[in-house]
Amino acid sequence: MRIGVIGLGWVGQARHLPTIRSDRRFRLVGVADRRGERAQAVAGRIAGLRSSEGSRLDQIDWIGDVDAVSIATAPMAHHDLVREALDRGLHVITEKPFAMSVGEGRAMLADAERAQRCLAVVHNFQFARSMQRLKHDLSEGKLGAIRGLRAVQLGNPARRLPTWFETLPLGLFYDESPHLLYLLSTIAGDLSLVKAVSAESRSGSSTPAQIDAWFSAPDADYAITLSCNFESSLSEWYVAVHGEHGVAIVDIFRDIYLLLPNDGGHGAREVIRTSASATFQHWWQHIASGIPHLAGKLRYGNDEVFGRFGRAVAGDTAALTPIAATMAQRILELQHAIIDGRERVYA
Repeated sequence: MRIGVIGLGWVGQARHLPTIRSDRRFRLVGVADRRGERAQAVAGRIAGLRSSEGSRLDQIDWIGDVDAVSIATAPMAHHDLVREALDRGLHVITEKPFAMSVGEGRAMLADAERAQRCLAVVHNFQFARSMQRLKHDLSEGKLGAIRGLRAVQLGNPARRLPTWFETLPLGLFYDESPHLLYLLSTIAGDLSLVKAVSAESRSGSSTPAQIDAWFSAPDADYAITLSCNFESSLSEWYVAVHGEHGVAIVDIFRDIYLLLPNDGGHGAREVIRTSASATFQHWWQHIASGIPHLAGKLRYGNDEVFGRFGRAVAGDTAALTPIAATMAQRILELQHAIIDGRERVYA
């Protein structure tokens, strides 16, 4: 499949380009960015790659030579680029957040249906090694009956962040929450918002200090919660599943999975056992994940996402299901439900 990448910020260069180049399903034809010098610099490092400057497809000179585009621009550009690509008969894979409004998302879905082209979104962490291990243990019943599901985000404002995030609805929440929302949905099924509470930033930032949300799902008789703090001194993302036999924890940034057994009466022996198990699992998996992380080769499931996109374009439509635009639209609707329906405290 002949493909080009549009948008060459960090995610385009560190995730889309190396993943596409490592997959034999694709032939990378060109790159484009609104900053022409950036596109030229990227193309200069890859033999035979064409570059173009532009923020619209009609400004990209190689666009007629591809079958698909990978869109890694800021989310404000997704709607127009996706619809223009679909109008040209191209298959599209785009970054999250899917769109800037529920209406934009619906228009993109309608265009994909009309054009009969694949429209996928990069919901990659569900395919990371740690999440795959969690899903395996859940399917094997190792945790027993689920009694709670929780996603926790701590964000240090000093970390590497996109320059445009404050222009989004609720800033970083809008950019980063899709990952945690689709991970919760992967485990619990289709989520509905029950309640959301936000503590607004005292500095006047669009990004709140804290957001907490509670959800329900048709087949889940347990609490499902999301907690995001954007003024932390640490940057950590976790998903935890509380079961009757133990607790499973996915450390998303490190791609580490911990399974800790029920500690019963919480006596000294059980506490030491939990500490020993957690410590051993953590450092053992640091070898598996840490080395590729340091080498810049830890893909966090991006290889599976792009592989599924390639298979779907080739005719395996079922491969698209977990990354389909319909899933992205549902996550988009949850985001806006939180934004519009949240109770504000400490404002």
